Amino acid sequence: MEWLIWLGYFVAIVVILVGLAGTLLPVLPGVPIVLAGLIMVAWLDGFVRIGLGTLIGMGVLTLLSVIIDFLATAEGARRFGAGRLAILGAALGLLFGIFFGLIGILIGPFVGAVIGHLLGRANVDDSIRAGVGASIGVVIGTAAKFLIAIILLIWFAIAWLLHTPTPTLS
Repeated sequence: MEWLIWLGYFVAIVVILVGLAGTLLPVLPGVPIVLAGLIMVAWLDGFVRIGLGTLIGMGVLTLLSVIIDFLATAEGARRFGAGRLAILGAALGLLFGIFFGLIGILIGPFVGAVIGHLLGRANVDDSIRAGVGASIGVVIGTAAKFLIAIILLIWFAIAWLLHTPTPTLS
């Protein structure tokens, strides 16, 4: 039966790696998937090394990553003078762009923000500026999600290594 435990650890590591990929590719909710893999590892250890407090803290950080993911594109567009229609367009462009891979993820928010800004009766130059802001927001949001995933992994590793389980008498 010990091989089942090792299989569980292998699956958890695969889940964590898929989550890390998901931080760079918005098709997957990367940080929540990383957290799921870390919870699997903690569960396989019987929550001996990783306690509820650590998991709650990691959950809060994961929630923060999801919020950042949604807000970064819109905030990037807003900082470059985008109106509400441009921000909505950037968000829709990101959702639509996901289906076209990395190029779509980078171009979708730009095109969506430009179209949204133009629909709001803005001029072409301002609309392009809003599109650039949306694209910068996507890049910043992606970097933030990846950084948060790395922080989760480091936090987990430190908590795991600092806790030495008490030997039991059998």
